Amino acid sequence: MDTERGGDALSHVLATYRSERAVTARFSLSAPWALHSSGVAGPLIRMCTGAPYWIAVDGAEPVAVAPHDIAMLPQGGAHTVSSAPGLEAEPFRDLITAHSVGRHGDHPIVFSHGGGGAATALFSLHLWMPAEGLGSIMASLPPLIVLRQDEIPTTASLAQAMESLVNETIAQRPGWQLSAARMADLLLVHILCEHLYAQPQADQAQQAGQLRGLDDESIARAMSLMHERPEHPWSVATLAQASYLSRTVFSERFRALVGVTPMHYLGSYRMTLAAEKLKNRQLSLHQVAEAVGYASEKAFSRAFQRWTGMTPSAYVRQAAPNSDSQDRSR
Repeated sequence: MDTERGGDALSHVLATYRSERAVTARFSLSAPWALHSSGVAGPLIRMCTGAPYWIAVDGAEPVAVAPHDIAMLPQGGAHTVSSAPGLEAEPFRDLITAHSVGRHGDHPIVFSHGGGGAATALFSLHLWMPAEGLGSIMASLPPLIVLRQDEIPTTASLAQAMESLVNETIAQRPGWQLSAARMADLLLVHILCEHLYAQPQADQAQQAGQLRGLDDESIARAMSLMHERPEHPWSVATLAQASYLSRTVFSERFRALVGVTPMHYLGSYRMTLAAEKLKNRQLSLHQVAEAVGYASEKAFSRAFQRWTGMTPSAYVRQAAPNSDSQDRSR
């Protein structure tokens, strides 16, 4: 793999999916304890200090997680965390409802729970990301990623950064919400990079989607170009030429690795970018359309409605966070 080009492509891919906000939490747990989350919308990152714990994605066997290991659920799937396997779990929802203040995410969540035995401090970070762009990269990842500090040297520093982030948000100093969201983005980038480059070649071959495409020099070059210049009138022919491949080989390899055709990928990225730009009320519809490669507002509006199921104006109206929608099933 061309590491420099792949890294560039990864940066361009992830830049699109900045978190809108980050919900932080610190749970002081004492054995025996077991808590079940019915899932959240967006990536969920967990790290502990003190006694180790177990995490089990619904339908899978429990996995032991040591202190300062990083566990991430890319799709925020339903799971159980516990001091030991096999314990009857209580819903996270009940405890969070009892300890939350105001709208979900407006304040960090802190509570204590358990039977008084060995102590575990569990730090959690939930990234609220644009739903319209999230699935295209996160869906290609396994439901649970665990970075172990005894296998990946940088894990310890990531764990320290996460612990500091959560503790600092609890103080709620001015600017903490923006700081949390941006630092959460950085943690996500580092976790994905470590996951991508730590996988054995045999495991990489099983992985589909954008991350797998980044592991191929030619496909990574094409992906990077699309992200660098989304307004350019790209075609399969021009992308294949830039990737130093024939049209047939390029198309077949792109679809095999990324899971969609080059033009479908480009269209999806353009709409994801447009959705983000529409939230900027200072940009006109024409400016947004032009930025993502559409010559007319009408053509852009039709494409956007096909992709999201709503017009650009309707999307803008519903883009503001709904204060009544509180996902408390952490």
